[in-house]
Amino acid sequence: MPCTTILIGKSATYDGSTIIARDDDTGHGKFDPKRFVAVNPEDQPRQYRSTLSHVRIELPDDPCRYSIAPNALPNRGILAEAGVSERNVAMTATETLAVNERVLGADPLVMLRPAQDGSDQQLVGYEPERSGGIGEEDFITLVLPYVHSAREAVTRLGALLAQYGTYEVNGVGISDVDDVWYVETIGGHHWIAKRVPDDCYAAIPNQLGIDEFDLDDALGARENHMCSADMREFIAHNHLDRSMDEGPEHVRRLNPRKLFGTATPKDHIYNTPRAWYMQRTLNPSEDWDSPAAPLTPISEDIPWCRVPENKVTIEDIDFIMSSHYEDTPYDVYGVQGTEESRHRYRPIGINRNGHLAILQLRPYEPEVNRAVMWLAFGSNPFTSVAPFYTSVRTTPEYLACTTGEVTTDALYWTNRIIAAIADPHFASNSADLEHFREDILSYGHKLVADTDAALKHAGSDDASGVRNDRDTLAALEQANEAMADYLRKRTKALLATVLFTSSNLMNNSFSLSDR
Repeated sequence: MPCTTILIGKSATYDGSTIIARDDDTGHGKFDPKRFVAVNPEDQPRQYRSTLSHVRIELPDDPCRYSIAPNALPNRGILAEAGVSERNVAMTATETLAVNERVLGADPLVMLRPAQDGSDQQLVGYEPERSGGIGEEDFITLVLPYVHSAREAVTRLGALLAQYGTYEVNGVGISDVDDVWYVETIGGHHWIAKRVPDDCYAAIPNQLGIDEFDLDDALGARENHMCSADMREFIAHNHLDRSMDEGPEHVRRLNPRKLFGTATPKDHIYNTPRAWYMQRTLNPSEDWDSPAAPLTPISEDIPWCRVPENKVTIEDIDFIMSSHYEDTPYDVYGVQGTEESRHRYRPIGINRNGHLAILQLRPYEPEVNRAVMWLAFGSNPFTSVAPFYTSVRTTPEYLACTTGEVTTDALYWTNRIIAAIADPHFASNSADLEHFREDILSYGHKLVADTDAALKHAGSDDASGVRNDRDTLAALEQANEAMADYLRKRTKALLATVLFTSSNLMNNSFSLSDR
């Protein structure tokens, strides 16, 4: 799916957490309602069948509990999108990418092939259906409940890709409290993975991103790189390496973006501008705007990762993932530039945002309440992320019970309504939108701090600092309900305010009245 991802190592965040974040967007002409649910072990399938590719996979009988932000409608499968397990492993899946034709020729995607000549197996020439591989619909469900670390998750995902293949090219963020990894699928069965350095962030639009890869490490110690076991042979046999460097150290400086990726005029509209703006935001003192700026919105050499000028906060990520090129000539709601420039590039915060999930794993808290999912539904510029604990058995109805019915009883639909009403009069509504975001984030930070403190004050029966028992889980679920109740109250108030403001600015408004 179209989306944007940012991954942040533990030394680059404000509190030493590892953070992975992604907004999930739909394709043009459709909107996928979202929800937030907990999957208990008894609810996890043992015989899995993909809705989109029809692949069947036997799953282990020992899944752990995990929380996800999937689609609300079942027409395209689970599509878990973002999830955190009770073992504090987090995944965002997936960032839709593209590889070049040489890669696809060498290792074609594994597509669903319907049965030929109808369903009558007695017909001459009948060929049964051939299932496709695994993809965005499946990754989190197949990996997250069975692993104990980010590294183990990368290994399991790689093994599944090698066995079943994939029908699309994707990027997957995976983290635990120590490590952040990014996996890119290469053709139908191959993959690479790179660990984000602790002091760096990685900014990723819908484009193959990794620009430096140590193949010796990936096939040897696997400290910071992993890949398919036959990657060296795959590259050599299919003449994929375009580098002019033939030195002995070349395999420590492979550029997967050039080996496997694409660079098209569409990327200059859809992808590179988003990476440019993310890095512009987190490294603001550099030259981004002058005629001599080393990187522009259409640069094809924007680094995959870099060190931020300041440690990154939840608020930074919320702004970035809601952004629309503020303070540039490309802001659709701005006054700089021209009508053409303000619609030149695809923003991060668009009408087709379905949800934003910021997955935070905090090393200073006990395992049971270590993970927090900061979650928003709908178009990101018109809402705010709010925190929810993920080691829970149930989730609040306001987020869990989304259906296809438009109703203000669901957070997703309320935010969609707010965005549609506020968008035509963004400047007039912007102050109220800003106050809403400030209020939700402030309340959320205080709620998490108070809940953490209460759990510590309650005492412990073990060395972890907090009892992982029914009382503790109930306390986390109660905190989530409190956050949902506050969101419901404040979102309905924002809807009323935005409706009033925009109603007074309708094209058929007329100021003279009889009273």
